[in-house]
Amino acid sequence: MGSDGVQGAEAAAIRGSPWEVLLVFLRLGLTSFGGPVAHIGYFRHEFVSRRRWLGERAFADLVALCQFLPGPASSQLGFSIGLLRAGYAGALAAWTGFTLPSAVAMTLFAAGAGALRGAPAAGLLHGLKLAAVAVVAQAVWGMARSACAGWARAAIAVAAAAAILLIADPLTQIGVIVGGALAGLVVCREIAQAPVSGEALLVSRRTGLIAGAAFLTLLVGLPVAAQISRSPTLRLFQAVYHSGALVFGGGHVVLPLLRQQFVDTGWMDNGTFLAGYGAAQAMPGPLFTVGAYLGFAGRPVPGPVGAALGLVGLFLPGLLILLAALPFWARLKAGAGAQAAMRGVNAAVVGLLAATLYSPLWTTSVRGPADAAVALAGFGLLTFVRLPPIAVVTLCAGAGMLLG
Repeated sequence: MGSDGVQGAEAAAIRGSPWEVLLVFLRLGLTSFGGPVAHIGYFRHEFVSRRRWLGERAFADLVALCQFLPGPASSQLGFSIGLLRAGYAGALAAWTGFTLPSAVAMTLFAAGAGALRGAPAAGLLHGLKLAAVAVVAQAVWGMARSACAGWARAAIAVAAAAAILLIADPLTQIGVIVGGALAGLVVCREIAQAPVSGEALLVSRRTGLIAGAAFLTLLVGLPVAAQISRSPTLRLFQAVYHSGALVFGGGHVVLPLLRQQFVDTGWMDNGTFLAGYGAAQAMPGPLFTVGAYLGFAGRPVPGPVGAALGLVGLFLPGLLILLAALPFWARLKAGAGAQAAMRGVNAAVVGLLAATLYSPLWTTSVRGPADAAVALAGFGLLTFVRLPPIAVVTLCAGAGMLLG
């Protein structure tokens, strides 16, 4: 077993407390700007490089799984890390800490507590986007060094990035990951290594089957129950659950699904919907906290109860399907063929992240040479000076306000 494999195995064996997990993820929930791809960079820095809760290989395996499943990938990844660190209570603590700050902010935004306006606010948001570019660039750099060793894996990464950039379809992400697995089976066969992550020890096959059954039961049963009962509560919960269950290819894919459920049904007007979605992208933490805004501002169950239903309903399917997949995933990847496929998948994920770094992050955030200088300086401070991400985010935010 390589040194990274040993590191991952030892990290998986060390347990912390749910309180420890909550505090770490709460800080990330307050400072992780930039969307789901940037979150992967923050998580890698915090849990692989800094705290060493898991090794590079275990982290890459979890990233690949969460990218493949429907739902919010960064929240699923955080949930998995909390699970490895402190069991089910740790998983819940990770999700709560990472989600709560943005959920509260979105609820207050829906209640009319204020909105970001004016040139200083616009500059601040622009600076946060530049920080996200730096964070994602560091993640791509670090993951490429371990996941793209050799010409075969590098070629898979390049092909994956090209496919993502050339074919603008949410299903392309799934195709790229499947293609990476198939390519890995052919060109990435090496000596099999022992599994390094401890998911199989934490999620039993029975629990996985129960979670999978719950996911399908709610997916099929909620529309029927809402139709029969005419309950506003069930109608709202069904709307967000259905949207969360069908999101492949990243959090932004949820936009048309939620718009169909809330705008087309007359629960809110299009301007209100887009204002909430725009605010969610300016917040730290997961984009799916837009569910709290929609639940609060929508007509079926307005107010705090609606916010809670919208939030939980949007996240729940992704977490259920993650629990359903983990025990089988851990067993599947133990074989030599599965490990070869995973090498291909991990390389494809690096290509996916690299493509996302260019579009939409770079293309929508870097407006000229000054912006490029800020983003590159942030990358250098993270990668070579090893400045904490929160310091880089603060510096980039200040630079954004100065640049205007």
